[in-house]
Amino acid sequence: MSIVKNETPIKLTPEAVEQLQGIKKDQNIPDTHGLRVGVKGGGCSGFSYILGFDEQKENDQVFEVGGLKVLMQKSHGLYLLGMEIDFVDGLNNRGFSFSNPNADETCGCGTSFSS
Repeated sequence: MSIVKNETPIKLTPEAVEQLQGIKKDQNIPDTHGLRVGVKGGGCSGFSYILGFDEQKENDQVFEVGGLKVLMQKSHGLYLLGMEIDFVDGLNNRGFSFSNPNADETCGCGTSFSS
């Protein structure tokens, strides 16, 4: 499957890209794996985000975002279009944050949403 470079449904901030590249290197994740971004049922608001390295599957769309190969099931695009993933490293919060324009509600921890 070819990589789509022009249209990317999500955005990764430079901080998120740097953190993800560090994780990939530290955990010796092979170049055959991409960053899987998606949603699954559950979480305190109805859906929770999927973010992790995985092998490409037959039904995946493949994008290049910030130099990373991003994998996403086509059906997840409805929930993720326009989402920005950032990495926050502050006194009160450290980790990935999701800013999703499609979310009607988000939970306090920011890792689940409803639409």
